[in-house]
Formats: sequence, C-alpha cells, structure tokens
Amino acid sequence: MRNRVILFILFAAFLTNGKLVTAQKKVNVSANSEGAKFEHFWSKCVGAGRANEALRAGWLEQLEKVEENCGFEYVRFHGLFHDDMFPVFQEKGKTVYNWQYIDDVFDRMLDMNVRPFVELAFLPSSIAAENSKTVFWWKANITPKEDSFVEFHKLVKAFTQHCVDRYGIDEVLNWYFEVWNEPNLYQLFWDGSKSQYFELYKQSVLAVRSVDNRLKVGGPATSNFVPDDRFDGEVLDRKASEEVFTVKDINSLDWHGVWIEDFLKFCKKENLPVDFVSCHPYPTDYAFNPETGKGRGLTRFVQSAKIDLKWLNKIVKNSAYPNAELHLTEWSTSPSSRDKMHDLLPAAAYIVKTNLDCIGLTNSLSYWTFTDIFEEKGGAASIFHGGFGMINFQGLVKPSYHAYRMLHQLGDEKLFQKDNLMVSRKSGDGKIVALAYNYPEEANNAVPAGYMSYEKLANGTAKKLNFSLSDLKPGAMFKIEVLDKDHGNVESYWEKMGKPQPPTREQIKIMKAVAENLKTSFVKADENGDITIQQELAPWSVVLIEQIN
Repeated sequence: MRNRVILFILFAAFLTNGKLVTAQKKVNVSANSEGAKFEHFWSKCVGAGRANEALRAGWLEQLEKVEENCGFEYVRFHGLFHDDMFPVFQEKGKTVYNWQYIDDVFDRMLDMNVRPFVELAFLPSSIAAENSKTVFWWKANITPKEDSFVEFHKLVKAFTQHCVDRYGIDEVLNWYFEVWNEPNLYQLFWDGSKSQYFELYKQSVLAVRSVDNRLKVGGPATSNFVPDDRFDGEVLDRKASEEVFTVKDINSLDWHGVWIEDFLKFCKKENLPVDFVSCHPYPTDYAFNPETGKGRGLTRFVQSAKIDLKWLNKIVKNSAYPNAELHLTEWSTSPSSRDKMHDLLPAAAYIVKTNLDCIGLTNSLSYWTFTDIFEEKGGAASIFHGGFGMINFQGLVKPSYHAYRMLHQLGDEKLFQKDNLMVSRKSGDGKIVALAYNYPEEANNAVPAGYMSYEKLANGTAKKLNFSLSDLKPGAMFKIEVLDKDHGNVESYWEKMGKPQPPTREQIKIMKAVAENLKTSFVKADENGDITIQQELAPWSVVLIEQIN
C-alpha cells in the first residue's frame, strides 16, 4: 500500500442555498504514502515593533503564547540601538556602552526558547548627525555623519562581543545579524545613499565577524519589490515610478527585488560575507500606506509572493553567494499599520495559501507582526485599528493567529498538496494532519486590503472539500477545527457588541473566549482504517483536520 495515492480531481460548479459552490470529486490519500520532507519556514521568525516594547508585560505574555502555539523560533524588531534602550553614554569625554536594557529583552526571550533575529539599527544620537532626520513618533535617528560608520563599527563589535560573553558562542552562532531596515526608502528609514548603506553593511559585518568568523550576517533588508528603476540610483527617484500609476494591470509588469543584485556584487568585490539575503515582499506598491493617498489600489495579485521568491532564488543562485539562506524578514497583506484587513478573516486564508504555495522557496517568511503592542504611528484609539499584530493590544487573537497555529500543526512530510488542500504526516509519530482553505478565485487579482469592501469579498464562491484517508489505524480519531466568519473572527463579534471603546474587563474576557473558539467536531476511522472528510468551505475559511490518537 506504500506509494498508493489515488487522486480523482474533477471540479464542477453548482448552487447550494442560492450560493455558487465549487465541488471537488474525491481525493484519496493513503496514510502509508511515501512522504516528501518539507521545512516549516513559516515558524522560523516573526516580527515585532521595537526593542523597547519588549520590556512590557503584555508583549512578553503574547510572545509566550505565539511561541507555544505557533512555534516561532526567532523574533525580529527595530530600534535595538535606539536611545530608549540606552546603549551608549558619553562620560567625561569617553564612550561607555550599556547593555542592561538589551540584556533584559534577550534574557526573557531566550527563557521562552525564542532567539533574536538581530536587526542592527538605528543610530544612537551620539553616533547620528547633529540634526538627524528621524522616523516614527519615537524618533529613530536615520542620518549618518562622517564618522558614523567607524563609531557604528565599534558599537556593533562591542555589542556582539557582549552577546558572546553573556550567552556563549554556541548559542550566538544560531543567531542572525541583519544590517538595518529598508535602507532603500530614502529619508524614511535611511537618510543616506545606496553606497553609504553598503559601507554601513561593510563596517557592520566586519565588526560582527571580528568577534567570531562563523557568526551569520546578511542584508540588505530592502522593501517591496518594484516594476521599475526607481531604486537603481544612489537615492530614490520617485519620477521613475509613474508607470505603475497609469498601467491598466500592475500584475502585467515585471517586478524585481530592490538593491539585491547591486548588494551582492558589492559584497563580492569587497570580499564580504553574505550568509543570508533579506528583503520584504509585501504584495503592494507603494511601500507605505498603500490603502490611502497616491498608493491606493496598488495591490498585486495573490501569486506575487511566490513569483518574487522565485526571482530571488534565481538571483542568489547565480551570484557569488549561491548557498546564502533566504530570509524574508517582513511580510503581510500590506505594509500599513492602519489597514483593517489585518484584523479580518481574509488575512488568514491569504497567510495559509501563500505559505503553502511557497514551500521550498525560502528559509523564512516572517509575518509582520505577532502583536499590536506596536507604536510606529503611536498608540491607536481603537482596539481594532488595522494593526499588524496577530494578537491585539488586549490579548485578543485574530484570524491571522489561527492561521499560524494551524500551519504549525502540520507534519513534516507532505503526502498530498493540490489546489486548496495539503495532507501531511508527522515523521515522529506517523499522525496525519491536513489543512484546507478557501481563497476565492474572485479575489485572485489583488490581495485583500483595507480599501476594499469586505462585504463584497465575503460573497465569493464556496468550495466543497471531499477527500478520503486510507490505511489508518482502525478507530483513529480526528479533530476538525473550522475558522470562518462566525468562529474565531473576533472583530466581527466586537462589531455585533456595538464596538465598545474600550471594552470592560468582563467584555474582554468574553471576547477572549470567542476569539479562541473555533467550530469543532470529531470523526473516527472505520474498522478498515478509512475515513472520509466532506466539508463545505465558505469564502476565506480555513479548516484543520488533525489526528489526535
């Protein structure tokens, strides 16, 4: 029976209760099929706002929750060297380094079995230009001065040495050191040129590697893919992006990563290490606030992440660093912290679809972010304000959290994957876990974003899931969990409550229970070890089918 995977895939459309439903004739998968190993790259890393936020109780509680239930191994955040972490003091004309605040964050993370994906940024005031431009309400310094690169080298070297001294080289060899964040976004995250960033990279990696030549370094951590040459020069040329505002279909354009080819050529020329290449493949253009202003509506189709990762793989394989890891250190439905789609059900189906589609293409695709304790734009007036987090400020889990929790439950051997169904097996105990979703075909042309009508999106075509598992242990029990508009969709429940601002303590307790409560049922294999799963998938719903004994 090994290798027996019988597939009958035939689709038809019919109406159920007035709704268009796509039917699937039976798929039969043997539990004894030969499996193909795959990596849970979706659990590798997750994002957070800035280092100082990690000093808060709520942030730490939520990190503990997503580590336990979503399996995240690393967390990446901004502002490690920002003034509110007090890394540098000037005392009697001498530079004194202070690691107490960073130690507190790293100690607590490591106690939870979560490692830092270290973003080396931003500039402490003593290293930045006197009248440095800043970003965010907390005023991160982004303008270098003439001696900034030398001073940053000293800071990074001292920091790295401290980490090795405190945590041991065997631990720190597991970390990643990424240089800066989105330096291509001129005067937003980096008030300097491309060449100046390359020099910053050079000084940073030389500093890290001077401590131990085995430590992992990489970049350039650039933002969205683009279809033009706006980033080809030393600084952003906004005029070069005009075509994207006039073309009828932005998906017809050829999109490519930013600075990556130049970065790899520079590193080869300077004989610099590149252990990993990083960038941020958001499915939008422009890189900031795509749901408002000039960038409104510039949202790419659902396949964009997969296409971008294929481009990245090709570029890196043909470079001087063909074995470099690929880490997409930010990704979500959009790069705006005020996009309501982050709170809603469609985000979950997009997360599941994209991650399953991209198996084998990257080492991580880091969701931005795990928490709404996040203050790039300052605090928000509403408990649901379109924040990046998969958990809101009050600790209410969103559909995106359930998407990652379900992905984490998958096994590590793929038995079957086609269309909207993935069947896996856990190599450790042989248990079967399947994951299905309905990302409606009507929405393929643009990833769901806050400017779209959620009511219109919700009227997509339902799908009929129909598959069988054979060669199971007789009586094997399976738990079926359904995430849909009525289960695990806490923002919708909050609206029905009248959108209390803020909710009472009792209301928060009720909403926490609602947010965690998915539609749950159980089915059991017959005496022959066979089981059939038939389930109608409403638009944007996600279903986890997990063997529990």
